[in-house]
Amino acid sequence: MAFAHKASLSPSSSPPASLTAATPPVKPVFVRALATASVDPAMATPAALGRHAVRARAAATTLAPAPLPAGNGGLSVAKAMSRARDNGMTAFIPYITAGDPDLATTAEALRLLDACGADVIEVGMPFSNPYADGAVIQASAARALAAGATSDTVMAMLKEVTPELSCPVVIFSYFNPIERRGTGSFTAAAREAGVRGLIVPDLPYTEASVLSIEAKKNEIELVWLMKRWVQVLLTTPTTKAERMNEITSASEGFVYLVSINGLTGARPSVNPHVKDLLREIKQVTDKAVAVGFGISTPDHVRQVAQWGADGVIIGSAMVKQLGEANSPREGLKRLEVYARSLKDALHAVICTI
Repeated sequence: MAFAHKASLSPSSSPPASLTAATPPVKPVFVRALATASVDPAMATPAALGRHAVRARAAATTLAPAPLPAGNGGLSVAKAMSRARDNGMTAFIPYITAGDPDLATTAEALRLLDACGADVIEVGMPFSNPYADGAVIQASAARALAAGATSDTVMAMLKEVTPELSCPVVIFSYFNPIERRGTGSFTAAAREAGVRGLIVPDLPYTEASVLSIEAKKNEIELVWLMKRWVQVLLTTPTTKAERMNEITSASEGFVYLVSINGLTGARPSVNPHVKDLLREIKQVTDKAVAVGFGISTPDHVRQVAQWGADGVIIGSAMVKQLGEANSPREGLKRLEVYARSLKDALHAVICTI
């Protein structure tokens, strides 16, 4: 198996020009990488270990930092966000699950999203208990695990693809797979794979000292979710400013503002409170602020951009394009059409300002 998409085409058919243009030649190294990759037991663990064990346990194996990939793929997340902002654009940040429906398709999807103008790409590490995610991403993770995706094979795929990309890749992973592998080993492997950022939705930044040290050592930017702060905002105004400062100070790359209190998944409209939250966050930090959770349509993207977001993150709706397709090739076609519609919506905002 190689990390290049294999579609069943009739002898008289040919792939769309847009997909052909975005697909570099197959590289034999993928076969070797998959053949030697070991099975990661963390990917099938049904429950996350206690977060407080982070402080008590050593960071397992710490590897020497590997060189960053050459070219724009080595651009940091913070610089990618600044580049978009300097160009007057709201950053387009799509999310896909690694290994759904297979790693070859994920590799194709990364190249395609990059060609469609993604500024940063989030790659979900499949996990058996993604409890912060809604039904779409839970099903996506289950399909990826059933297809044999592990952290080793995901890293092997990313190592081959990231040097070809013009935008940085951020891994979205629950803490259990990271802890089981060892924070030092995981972040070193991520660096070697060309990953530039890490989002851990179930690890409060106040409990992340070991991970933060290892991430910095490997030049991985940690992006923190503002979800807990949003809940505090709605209930304890006297705590709001302090929590906001703490989270924005700790976050690297960008500040991830969760637009809803709940699981990931498409919503009919964007929470109107996001406009005020963006304004208040920007009063205490000059870091880029990206809005995610519930963003799914061109209208949503335009609305959030007009409110002043520096980036928009689209997850479940993006994953559905691949997950609901009858074949990987059809899924890639749907993904391209959908991604371009969102990018065009962001361009339209620039034209109206």
